[in-house]
Amino acid sequence: MTSTEAPISLYGFLRPKRERADDVRQLLMSLVQPTREEEGNLEYHLHEHEDGRFFLYEVWRSQEDLDKHNATPPLRAFLDNLPAFLEEDPEGYFNTMVSPYPHSSP
Repeated sequence: MTSTEAPISLYGFLRPKRERADDVRQLLMSLVQPTREEEGNLEYHLHEHEDGRFFLYEVWRSQEDLDKHNATPPLRAFLDNLPAFLEEDPEGYFNTMVSPYPHSSP
């Protein structure tokens, strides 16, 4: 990464249908390790809230790396069938990171 490039971050919530919550949890968990191993992935975290929503936080080295990730067959299969799993549209955000990466020590 050159000094002029900033990482791309994605974050958001997914609210599964009650009867599909276990399926969504398993599908999302199955993506964690393979995604973390992809070239260009800097962070990939999955959280589950008490209200049943899942929160995803991803950081990618570049838009190109994110585009490659979005084209992977397991992710495409999940995204293509997303309405069958969710109560509502995902709440997602996409931004350029403005804080230094990696974290610098004082």
